[in-house]
Amino acid sequence: MKYIIGFCLCLSFLGCAKEEDIISTDTHVGISEIIYFPVIAIKGEHLIILKQGDTYTEAGANATLNGQPTQFAITGSVDVSKPGVYNLVYEAKNELGYSASDWRTVVVIGPDVSATDLTGTYLRAATGVTSTWTKTANGIYEVENPGGAATGVGLNVIAVNYTGNKIAIPKQIAPDFGTVSSGSESYTPGPPATITYIFYAGGYGTGPRTFVKQ
Repeated sequence: MKYIIGFCLCLSFLGCAKEEDIISTDTHVGISEIIYFPVIAIKGEHLIILKQGDTYTEAGANATLNGQPTQFAITGSVDVSKPGVYNLVYEAKNELGYSASDWRTVVVIGPDVSATDLTGTYLRAATGVTSTWTKTANGIYEVENPGGAATGVGLNVIAVNYTGNKIAIPKQIAPDFGTVSSGSESYTPGPPATITYIFYAGGYGTGPRTFVKQ
């Protein structure tokens, strides 16, 4: 029995040979290379609404790589002389091409919409649910239940009528929705007035939604 114990102890000692230390540096852990990914966040608001002719000042973004400031690029531009919805993308990359991005939407509203008022209740026949538009400033509306869904009652986003009969739900971060926007928008004054768009939001699909003013 003593022999067996001693043999086991011997195996135990042999199994406890010292492992080689792993050397870590700013660039490697052992033989594995460390890859640092960029981080970027815009300065200022994600949604900015201006009147035609106003001044747009680019606030830029904070971009870092391994905790240090790094360069970033802006894709897109804003022309305050022309009504429209302008989407900007801010992107930073590391030396391997891995990227991080953020965004901003700038809406320029023309003077021709000052007499237009889209305020009202609009029925989406596909669901039998209504959506309410309320004018808060020239060309700017608060829209309750923009998806015309039974689960969307009480949820709100900002919509714009930026020139003529052109409307949009500009890309924005909306309470209870997250990031939303619209596409393929159309507005027909009627009567009855009709609004159609695709509502891009989590769980809402990509089909067009049509609303008729009541």
